[in-house]
Amino acid sequence: MTADQPRQTLEPDDQSDPGISPGSSAAASPDPGWRKARIAPSLPEAFRSVHIPQGIGFWRKLLAFAGPGFMVAVGYMDPGNWATDLAGGSQFGYRLLCVILISNFMAILLQHLCVRLGVATGRDLAQACSDHYHPVISFILWILCELAICACDLAEVIGTAIALNLLTSHMNEAGQLVGGIPLTWGVCLTALDVLLILFLQHKGFRYVEALVISLIGIIGLCFAAELVFAHPDLAGIAAGFLPSKEVVANPQMLYIAIGILGATVMPHNLYLHSSIVQTRKYEQTAGGKHEAIKFATIDSTIALMLALFINASILIVAAATFHGTEHQNVAEIQDAYKLLSPMLGVGIASTLFALALLASGQNSTLTGTLAGQIVMEGFLHIRIRPWLRRLITRLLAIIPALVVTWLWGSEGTNKLLVLSQVILSMQLPFAVIPLVMFVGQKKKMGEFAAPVWVLALAWVTALIIVVLNMKYLYDWAAELLKPAA
Repeated sequence: MTADQPRQTLEPDDQSDPGISPGSSAAASPDPGWRKARIAPSLPEAFRSVHIPQGIGFWRKLLAFAGPGFMVAVGYMDPGNWATDLAGGSQFGYRLLCVILISNFMAILLQHLCVRLGVATGRDLAQACSDHYHPVISFILWILCELAICACDLAEVIGTAIALNLLTSHMNEAGQLVGGIPLTWGVCLTALDVLLILFLQHKGFRYVEALVISLIGIIGLCFAAELVFAHPDLAGIAAGFLPSKEVVANPQMLYIAIGILGATVMPHNLYLHSSIVQTRKYEQTAGGKHEAIKFATIDSTIALMLALFINASILIVAAATFHGTEHQNVAEIQDAYKLLSPMLGVGIASTLFALALLASGQNSTLTGTLAGQIVMEGFLHIRIRPWLRRLITRLLAIIPALVVTWLWGSEGTNKLLVLSQVILSMQLPFAVIPLVMFVGQKKKMGEFAAPVWVLALAWVTALIIVVLNMKYLYDWAAELLKPAA
């Protein structure tokens, strides 16, 4: 393990990069609004590695910027979202679609703020927190963020293991799943993705993005087919996207709504996006940065609308298939898999469901390990070899998943999925509040500080997220302590 190396400087054509004062030859003096100079860029191996051609049209330039937004969108459709979407659709029909829509708009706003921070300052959120806060506070924030990444990785590992088990099993005459790769072996197999990430990053960051986008495409196609098979009520879907007082008035509906919000907005995505947006080699001028913010925001908005389609599809399929039947309490992934084909009358429906789950889990592990690297380097200013960092991240998720699957099987994995979302909910305010605070400070952001109306929306979003997540944690703790009462 080595300290972040002061001798590492930016390339000659990057001397105007944020973190180096104009006209200076080294990053010795801090930028306005910051306590320390930025010594090394975020995610150095990919920093400004994707060239943005000049003098090209809108669509070609958008294509050049496209990629980071899709990597971030992965976190909004990971296996942790599936359980809450399934429960919401099976129990309450289409009525919670409005919650998914509102959560998605919140995500679009927060990811725009990440773009603004990364492009304007040349720092990711972890580096910004490390500079702004006392070292003790920064260390606590790092611990909280690592817990969130491990929790998210845990959900992804479990989701991938469940998908492998479902795809390799078959149904016996009693309607039980038999055979297939055991969950414990599936958990172990997820460690192999470390090799895949290393190989792709060595080839270039665009290869990582291409794989992520391809897997998102698989998920989207699978659920497009599921929607066709399910024959949902279009009028019910339209009504479900309209906010209703019932969501707040009904305690059970509110509980699942808060779970959807907690599973949708991922704290590690805020750190990830503020870093990987800097993989584009745009002009280091005010005009170039404004253009980068515009195109990167379009990229993330398009990607998050695709995530909206996938999350809404999971809920819609669950509503059309299970709501109003004897199976309307379906909330576990395995149960949904077993029932989809028989109830829809389409043999391939369950297979497509499991295939989408596998793509979702694998996709999320790719971005989660990158987020882990960004957070460690940003908060602690230390670098370890990428393969070792990713192996540590994966082992921290695999060990508890392995123990639970070995001792309690599929029932335990579903409880672990819920616990992972609770941990994510606990960490979310500690990422959202600093982000909103930084982008509103003109001393740090200069002319790129968020406008007053954007800042107002951001603080309202932060308040809603904090209040609803605290309510979610309270309800979870109350449910946990109920048997002991």
